[in-house]
Amino acid sequence: MGRRLQHHRTALLAGLTALTLSLALCSCSSGQGGAAAADGLPGSTEAPKLTSVDINPHDRAQLRQGGTLNLAIPQFSHQWSPIHTDGSESSTVAVTKPLLPTFFRSDAAGTQTVNPTYLQEAHAEVRDGHQVVVWTLNPKAHWSDGTPITWRDIEANWRALNGKDPAYHPSSSTGFELVSSVERGKDDFQAVMTFDRPFSEWQSMFNSAANAPLLPAGRVATPELFNSSYLDAIPVTAGPFKVERLDRAAQTVTLVADPGWWGDRPMLDRIVFHVMLPDAMGDAFAKGRIDLFNSGPDVAGYQTIKNTKGAAIRRAGGPDFRQFTLNARTPALADASVRQAVFQAINRDALIRSDLNGLDSPAVPLNNHLLVANQNGYRDNSLGLSRYDPAEAARKLDAAGWKPDGDVRRKDGRELNLRMVIPAGVTVAQNEAAAVTTMLKDVGIKVTTVTAPVNEFFDRYVNRNDFDITAYTLMGTPFPASGNRSSFVQNGGTNHVGAGSPAADAALDRAAAAPDAATATEAINQADGELWKVAGLLPLYQRPQLFGARSDLANIGAQGLSDIVWENVGFTR
Repeated sequence: MGRRLQHHRTALLAGLTALTLSLALCSCSSGQGGAAAADGLPGSTEAPKLTSVDINPHDRAQLRQGGTLNLAIPQFSHQWSPIHTDGSESSTVAVTKPLLPTFFRSDAAGTQTVNPTYLQEAHAEVRDGHQVVVWTLNPKAHWSDGTPITWRDIEANWRALNGKDPAYHPSSSTGFELVSSVERGKDDFQAVMTFDRPFSEWQSMFNSAANAPLLPAGRVATPELFNSSYLDAIPVTAGPFKVERLDRAAQTVTLVADPGWWGDRPMLDRIVFHVMLPDAMGDAFAKGRIDLFNSGPDVAGYQTIKNTKGAAIRRAGGPDFRQFTLNARTPALADASVRQAVFQAINRDALIRSDLNGLDSPAVPLNNHLLVANQNGYRDNSLGLSRYDPAEAARKLDAAGWKPDGDVRRKDGRELNLRMVIPAGVTVAQNEAAAVTTMLKDVGIKVTTVTAPVNEFFDRYVNRNDFDITAYTLMGTPFPASGNRSSFVQNGGTNHVGAGSPAADAALDRAAAAPDAATATEAINQADGELWKVAGLLPLYQRPQLFGARSDLANIGAQGLSDIVWENVGFTR
């Protein structure tokens, strides 16, 4: 797994390294079995008892060489760059993780270690009062077109991601916007990165756990290249696998082991991603068409796993959570008090019990935007806005000028009618929309449900801000200060709320620059309190990572905070 990141002699940088590790430590059990029974009640802030990782671990010597792994994804993407704002959804991320460089590997506790296939060493130090990170690359590492991976790639990615040129459209600028320069080190395989102010979670940069892999300079060096090189194509890679075929007609993406890979030989010959509606994935798994099935909070899928011969259930607690996003760009929701009213008109306890019923998972509301319940520092900062209170919701709507008029409130002749956009084929979303329609009707808000084709849900609706309310899972990372920062800060690349708070932004900045874990934790919770006031994103619950897997499939499953080491994925002998 590579050696541990070295500790640093200065007090400042010692704190920076310790911070990333301590905030991500999992307080749950570390076994490989199923989750323990929940003992938290709805409304409790007690951590759910979920395992930290469940992947059927085996040494490479215990696996057979060869074979094809069949996986399912919900959409055939248009933008295949995971660092572009339109590529930051789960299908693009899933397909590109075996293909692109990640400088670190995350374990079950979120601890980061250098990935030696790409990086010989990385450390932070203080020079002239500034944080400096020195990246020493593995000279053997190269892109699939034969070009070596050098400091120029790091520099080009920084220029594309630092937010200074609006012509680039990155999914996140977190960390990169704090960098003042990237320079050549002792040779072409060393980059020296200087920060304007300390960034404690610098290990999240070029890290697939943070959905931030490195892309080649030749494909990101200009805005036009950055925005278009990976449209309907994956032209250059640098992973244990490469692309054999993107087949839009067949709705499949086929990866093959790359013979030019300089690391451990992949155990698998092929990985085939099959695009299908989420509701069809369980049946495909039961019939053997796919080998790993991400059921998530779907009771029918869970029962399918339990009833499939030769299948194993794999579950863990990761940093992912189910949520509703309210679009502050729409006139009806531009007023934060109206969004707060929507929050308080939604009975989260009832929704959560419905979503998770039959999954043997704890039905515990999540009351934090930045930390899940089994991360250190988690606390409820919701200031009462997480509490179901339809009477208070009605008072807020009255005060905002939305007056009752029959079944629907009106203001200036307009009815309070919200479009809730959900993806087709997702039972959980369909049930949530039906429940929310009833709940909001009770306070005079009309809900019109729009069901989007799954291939268009993000590309056509969410990424284009064409909704009033929508529901999906926000996939987190081991980095609480920076992991989902772009979803919450003003002008963040994936802030689909379209609103933010200067106070929240400042608190996140303090967390990112904090010299110790306690300071960072306090700043993160201050930011969360401000996000509750913004009332743009309503957390529901920590989404259980629940997978069905072929029982002989090893080293992949419910990852928790850990990464998949793709060259080690395979089938047991």
